[in-house]
Amino acid sequence: MAEDKPLTIWIVSGEESGDQLGAKLMRSLKKRFGSGRLRFGGVGGHAMEREGLKSLFPLEEIAVMGFSAVIARLPSILRRIKFTADAVVAAKPDLLVIIDSPDFTHRVAKAVRRRAPGVPIVDYVSPSVWAWRPGRAPKMRAYVDHLLALLPFEPEAHRRLGGPPTTYVGHPLIERLGEIRPAPGERGNPGSGPIKLLVLPGSRRSEVSRLMEPFGEALAMLAERSPQPFEVTIPAVSHLAGEIRARAGSWSVKPVIVEGEAAKWAAFRAADAALAASGTVTLELGLSGVPMVVAYRVSKIEEVLKYLIKAPSIVLTNLVLGENIIPELIQWDCTPEKLADALLPLLGDTPERRRQIDAFGRLDALMRIGDEAPSERAARIVEDILNAERKA
Repeated sequence: MAEDKPLTIWIVSGEESGDQLGAKLMRSLKKRFGSGRLRFGGVGGHAMEREGLKSLFPLEEIAVMGFSAVIARLPSILRRIKFTADAVVAAKPDLLVIIDSPDFTHRVAKAVRRRAPGVPIVDYVSPSVWAWRPGRAPKMRAYVDHLLALLPFEPEAHRRLGGPPTTYVGHPLIERLGEIRPAPGERGNPGSGPIKLLVLPGSRRSEVSRLMEPFGEALAMLAERSPQPFEVTIPAVSHLAGEIRARAGSWSVKPVIVEGEAAKWAAFRAADAALAASGTVTLELGLSGVPMVVAYRVSKIEEVLKYLIKAPSIVLTNLVLGENIIPELIQWDCTPEKLADALLPLLGDTPERRRQIDAFGRLDALMRIGDEAPSERAARIVEDILNAERKA
């Protein structure tokens, strides 16, 4: 690739987690090419803007989650899809990267491929085709040239389903193991003092509204049955901290609520066990070595969709391990009684607790990618694609 020719790379994300991935990718691309050779455009948040992106519009305009929320904002989102695709086509970038949020980013990619078929498109983060709507995988081949996967089982899933060429680049969490895992003596042993229990009711308002009540009632039951006292910590995302405090005000077991990443990871490093909403947090807990019970509830409309789910588990750590080690209590099974029953064995030195901890010991080998950081591997693949395009 000619060293002096500037490159224009557009990156389109749809929510805060994608913004973080996009910022790391931009940083790694600047290391590979030199910041003077790169021009960025697209949609992102504060992290990407700090790396030099001027977002087409504030990320908050499209960062809505959940079926009902998307429907309510659909006209606005459709306008932003068209606006974004128009801007990409007009800019004629050397490459487009779409990041997660497929309801938004994949529609942009389809429109760009239709109107500017010469622009290579990379998708960073696979949609959950291995869990539901597997027919999306082969359809993606029409508008995605290469997929960068965060989970080690995803390349094989796309190969099996007929999806686009896929490379496992590693999950960003593996760059943060020093923050997630306890130093010697930072985490005690059950029985050496009050049990430190993490409660994680989710990062979306809908999750918090549905899970805080059964979680609080489960803790009350657990307090009556546990042979040892326990202390509860809730790491809260800042935009939901007020609601979490208000809902926890009626709990008989009073939690300590902390905010910010440093406080969150400190709580993880000290924790003996956890009660968590399904999501990326289950992988965080697994990598930290914290035994857990996972729960989830959805709306009545979304409940219908569960019959389309093909995955053997909704817990990411179970999927990476290839074994349902972690108990999951979903929808009507998410009751205080069942949550307390599943949590109780994790508070002592029991076979249930040891089984989880032993399984977590396999995660490093399963998620290893070598010496590269995930964002560096992703940037290298982007460079390879750009080189191939220049030679074509």
